[in-house]
Amino acid sequence: MAMTFHVDIVSAEESIYSGTAQMVVAPAEGGEVGILPRHAQYIAKLKPGEVRVKVSESGEEHHIFISGGLLEVQPHVVTILADTAVRAKDLDEAEAKEAMRRAEAALADKKADFDYAKAQAELVEAAARLRMIEKMRQHKG
Repeated sequence: MAMTFHVDIVSAEESIYSGTAQMVVAPAEGGEVGILPRHAQYIAKLKPGEVRVKVSESGEEHHIFISGGLLEVQPHVVTILADTAVRAKDLDEAEAKEAMRRAEAALADKKADFDYAKAQAELVEAAARLRMIEKMRQHKG
């Protein structure tokens, strides 16, 4: 039997995943990180992207989109505190495309009361959502 550890993925709205896993892959700001049992203690800031939770040797995985947050690795527990988190199957492509269009329009309209950083962050998040939707579509096909 393979070694496992406990994983909690939570956002302000709800707990998205709580259970055991053999591996977790998350989008840290410095690059994608993979966590296996007995990983060293670790804290990282997360960027928008996909979190993969490998549950069993059969290949069962949970795919979760996060808009950013924090990753904490303890000896037997991995916790992801996400700004927002959505199961991959619940992502809405039309909503993500509209968010991307709004962010691009805001970046193109350079007015004095414009919050460039916010529009840029919204664009990055929308693009990450669309990449994950496309990846899930290819994975099914």
